[in-house]
Amino acid sequence: MSWKASVSQAQVDAGNAYENLFVSSLFREWAPRMVEAADIQPGQRVLDVACGTGVVAREAALRVGAKGSVTGLDANSGMLAVAVSIAPTVEWRHGIAESLPFDDASFDAVVCQFGLMFFNNKVRAVREMLRVLNQRGRLAVAVWDSLERIPLYADAVALLDRLAGQEAADALRAPFILGDRKRLEMLFEEAGAGSVAIDTQRGTARFPDIRTLMEAEVRGWLPIMGVTLTEDQISLILQEAETALRPYVKNGEKVTFETSALIASVTKS
Repeated sequence: MSWKASVSQAQVDAGNAYENLFVSSLFREWAPRMVEAADIQPGQRVLDVACGTGVVAREAALRVGAKGSVTGLDANSGMLAVAVSIAPTVEWRHGIAESLPFDDASFDAVVCQFGLMFFNNKVRAVREMLRVLNQRGRLAVAVWDSLERIPLYADAVALLDRLAGQEAADALRAPFILGDRKRLEMLFEEAGAGSVAIDTQRGTARFPDIRTLMEAEVRGWLPIMGVTLTEDQISLILQEAETALRPYVKNGEKVTFETSALIASVTKS
């Protein structure tokens, strides 16, 4: 581990909440798919960009084995602190996708799961990921599908729009902005990626109950996006969500719903 930083307890708590709520319920099932899309093999050098708490990096480490290496990079110190605590043998680095702190051709595979939507310069980020790939290296990037194809979140966005306003609704809408195949193809083309394959895959998200899901969004995700609600607003949202999201409750109180993502992969020529 080469990353070290001063991290507040609040940042660590936020990272732990992300790992315990979002990773287990929403993100974990996609990690093996990313490893497959990047065609990661034993002994390879792998970079996970916008690694968060490291779910994809951990999966990649299992694949590359002792003779390979995995590096996870993220701009959020709290996420990295949690990542280190879970997988200390992975190399964790602090940095941004638009300016990767690595030499050209440093990796055999690069993965980026649900991070591209949030980069300030998406084209530059893809160019950087291609730059650090060696000849014939493979890049795999996953983005959420359009909001309309994930109905629970469409309903949750509508709920926030009605009860907390457009800024809160837009914060929850943000993860779905690249859910358009043509737009994604154009982005990769502009970055000089050449021929890109885009595969739409379905998944299943599972949260313990409606309250847990919505609290994760309003107390966890919205503040990350710079939106802080009052306790009165949060209380009302949690109350109204019990009715608005009731159709997604399965097996007692558990919330189960289909998700959809676009996984783009390209081999560097």
